[in-house]
Amino acid sequence: MTETGTAPETDARARVMVIMAHPDDAEFTSGGTVARFAASGYRVQYVLATSGDKGSSDRAAVPEALAATRRAEQRDAARALGVEEVTFLGHHDGEVEVSLAFRRELALVIRQGRPDVVLTFDPWQRYQIHPDHRAVGMTALDAVAAARDHMYFPEQLNGGEDEGLTEHRVHNIYFFGTDQPNYYVDISSTLEKKVAALRCHRSQMGDRDIEGMIRARAAAVGAEVGLAAAEAFHYLPMMRPPELKRLPTW
Repeated sequence: MTETGTAPETDARARVMVIMAHPDDAEFTSGGTVARFAASGYRVQYVLATSGDKGSSDRAAVPEALAATRRAEQRDAARALGVEEVTFLGHHDGEVEVSLAFRRELALVIRQGRPDVVLTFDPWQRYQIHPDHRAVGMTALDAVAAARDHMYFPEQLNGGEDEGLTEHRVHNIYFFGTDQPNYYVDISSTLEKKVAALRCHRSQMGDRDIEGMIRARAAAVGAEVGLAAAEAFHYLPMMRPPELKRLPTW
């Protein structure tokens, strides 16, 4: 597992990229689904806009030290789910904005990682209070559109910023944290991994009953479609090859 870089060109596995704002976002929203992808042979990469350097109520906390702690926790949590690569973009917590510069940054990451599937925040979730979540979801979608066209950010391509880099088309997007779920993933078999991954975020979890909370939430979501435990997404197809029309039928 690395913080930057791309998979070897000889790695022919289908790829999943989870684009999020802070450490623990992926585990809370889609940890069970991530674990299923990894267990099914997909290569999973995390991309975090920030290192969560303001995510503490401790008045004695120092942002730089907190960021280092949370990066380490995120690596441990990713490892627990089978994620192979974790990329930190280094923005400050609470300061992520929808901008052309951020779109360019995410387009480069997408072209490098070449995911078949992207998971990210639903930018149209009503009453989403955290600006980073809104900004990451919207910019990730914009970057997916930019990454597929050779005329967007051409300086990145063919010997530019990354030798041999070409445009890349994502097949499917799954938005988590959505008000309009249209796709549910049964996480009964990976719920334990989700709980274990969340426990890695010790600076955030404290002494809370994480397991009880996660199990209750998964049961409530699953009850909507007759499953014992589930995570919900809004599915947006970008293209429809038969083998990647939707998440795999596990």
